[in-house]
Amino acid sequence: MIRFLTAAALCAFCALASAATPRARDLGVPFEGTAGPLNAITDVAGVTVGQVTLIENLSAGKKVRTGVTAILPRGQATLETPVFGAWFALNGNGEMTGTAWIDESGQLEGPVMLTNTHSVGVVRDAVIAERVRSGTVDSSGYWWSLPVVAETWDGELNDINGFHVRPEHVAKALADARGGPVAEGNVGGGTGMICHEFKCGTGTASRIVKADAGGNYTVGVLVQANYGMRDSLRIAGVPIGQHLRDDRIYSQDHPDAGDTGSIIIVVATDAPLLPHQLKRIAKRAGMGLARMGSYAGNGSGDIFLAFSTANAGALKGDAVSQASFVGIEHLDGLFEATVQATEEAIVNAMVAARDMQGNEGHYAKAISHPELVKLLKRFGRYSPKKRVAG
Repeated sequence: MIRFLTAAALCAFCALASAATPRARDLGVPFEGTAGPLNAITDVAGVTVGQVTLIENLSAGKKVRTGVTAILPRGQATLETPVFGAWFALNGNGEMTGTAWIDESGQLEGPVMLTNTHSVGVVRDAVIAERVRSGTVDSSGYWWSLPVVAETWDGELNDINGFHVRPEHVAKALADARGGPVAEGNVGGGTGMICHEFKCGTGTASRIVKADAGGNYTVGVLVQANYGMRDSLRIAGVPIGQHLRDDRIYSQDHPDAGDTGSIIIVVATDAPLLPHQLKRIAKRAGMGLARMGSYAGNGSGDIFLAFSTANAGALKGDAVSQASFVGIEHLDGLFEATVQATEEAIVNAMVAARDMQGNEGHYAKAISHPELVKLLKRFGRYSPKKRVAG
């Protein structure tokens, strides 16, 4: 029987283990900008995340190392009220379903689901089944639905052709989606993922942006990171990959290998933005990825999605609606926050990940925290976390 961890269990574990499981800032990695209270996508009010992690050792060396992550833009209200949204493919060797309708309508209807490459179909169908099971219908008497499901490849560590993600796992991720802390690393859809030839997976971060009209906006990012080669890795501007050369997965066997793999980046904000503005936000996620040393190689699927939880009243389906939006000359802070939060979310995914032995003996080492700190100090980029007295 497959062992799986629900979102509620993951959140409880995350809270209990936070002192023992440092995030990037805890190691002294310096980042720009002001993070939200949780430094997570759930700092955007109403956004909830559910994750199911699947781990099992099968016979003949086969191992299950996969899962599913659900992001609900409006929590359980996601089924009734869509959000304005947009997407962007920096390099399209990957998949995100439902994007044609996002382009056409400017709306994201339903959750965003993340899983492995060969489980996109079952996750998509399961989302529709859960929507039907909810008992609510549209004017046609059915839920017309084009779910958004995105993927990255975990076939190095996971028995990906065993199709271990099942409808009940999708249902569990949706039902257990919560606000609060988001577990990172080897969890959910990121369970079996690798980036820059280190064990990687799920990561998140957020930024608070001062609104020119007064008050604050929040930008939150969640990544499923599975991209990149070791040599190009940079963290806080330090060429980490050129110094941590051991335990490489691809380079040692394929010295001419390019930037392969994929990353899905989901950007949420409470800033009132229209679809064309959210397209611009989605594009900026690629700049956070570039800070890590990725050049979005031919073999990489780098696909980004952005949505705004504002303007709920304008998305009720009225014959005439009105929406507010940030003026074009006042977007720079949101652009910058997207870049910063994307970069930190990826580093958080790497720092939270742990060594994993996977399918048919394949092994992925997590980045060494002591070695990372040593290099940050060597290059003058170490920033010890300030502790609050009391």
